[in-house]
Amino acid sequence: MQIDHILTPDRTFSGVQGGSKKRVLELIGKLVAQHTNLDPDAIYESLIAREKLGSTGFGNGIAIPHCRLGDCHQAIGALLQLDGKIDFDALDGQPVDLIFVLLVPQEATDQHLQILKMLAGKLDQAELRDALRAAPDAQSLYDVITAGDGG
Repeated sequence: MQIDHILTPDRTFSGVQGGSKKRVLELIGKLVAQHTNLDPDAIYESLIAREKLGSTGFGNGIAIPHCRLGDCHQAIGALLQLDGKIDFDALDGQPVDLIFVLLVPQEATDQHLQILKMLAGKLDQAELRDALRAAPDAQSLYDVITAGDGG
């Protein structure tokens, strides 16, 4: 699975105002809904429900909020570069400024786990995180995250 199979340039956002974890998750619902047929409230509620099970703050300033959605028919990603760091209850206690959202169909258990593993491995690379943080706009952000994907 390559990132450009789940992420599009129009679901890549730079300089996003953060504020709080709850506000960002709500914003994610609205942003993703603008570029899909998914309901923004359903996205938000599913992401919040997932966060209640345990933070998706991955560490090193990265969060990978993810959930399953009934109306979702294929894996959908979104990437947000925040304009500042926010508390995300991350495992390492560090605030978060890069967020990769993953929405998957209700039944996509294996695919869901494979994509999460791929994302975590990719975002665990310090050089990649630095390049994402340095990206001046959404297109650059998209180019950085998809570089080396072969497509």
